[in-house]
Amino acid sequence: HHTTLPHTPARARAFRGMSDAARETLDVAHDVAKLLDTGLDREQLAVLIALVERGVNPEALAAVVRELRREAAALKSEEG
Repeated sequence: HHTTLPHTPARARAFRGMSDAARETLDVAHDVAKLLDTGLDREQLAVLIALVERGVNPEALAAVVRELRREAAALKSEEG
């Protein structure tokens, strides 16, 4: 379904640096994402939330995610 990025010290620091409120928000968002079967893991969801918080248009971001998934599926089907 989805690819997880390798664990890195920088990613660990980023999650540790989150406030309790931000971590709780991410937990709730991740629970909703699982219920909606988005295929997004907690880390991917955190990146998307951060982008929206920085002003990225959510609809445009969703379109990019859908397109990347289509491209990944096409590449995977070409591989066999």
